[in-house]
Amino acid sequence: MAKHEFPSDCPCGSGKPYKECCFMLHMEKENPKTPEALMRSRYAAYVMKKADYLLYSWHPDTRPSELDLKDDSAKWVGLTILGHEAGGPDDDEGTVEFVAKYKIGGKAAKLTEKSRFVRLKGRWVYLDGAVEE
Repeated sequence: MAKHEFPSDCPCGSGKPYKECCFMLHMEKENPKTPEALMRSRYAAYVMKKADYLLYSWHPDTRPSELDLKDDSAKWVGLTILGHEAGGPDDDEGTVEFVAKYKIGGKAAKLTEKSRFVRLKGRWVYLDGAVEE
């Protein structure tokens, strides 16, 4: 995808156009209002290989020092949110359980994870996640 070329539908699965959904989050001009919104924006960032946003939205205590997605051969094909806990306007923690489907070398696979998010200086960030084997 060219630098200024945007997908019409947001990869996060919201059904909204990208420019009206995750674009402003990826540009770091707005912050997600809920852990689920952050989860969706992070999934879209993986689809679009936006490593800078993934690092920005990751808690500093658990994020890697760098993230190179250029050689990532996964083709992300769908996100299903299974559920969420907490993460409301009065919460400082929340979880989102999801299934992310992808293909590697044409072979279908999926990642099921329960992610933990915390509010850090007023902004939701990804802390860590438990992957279902």
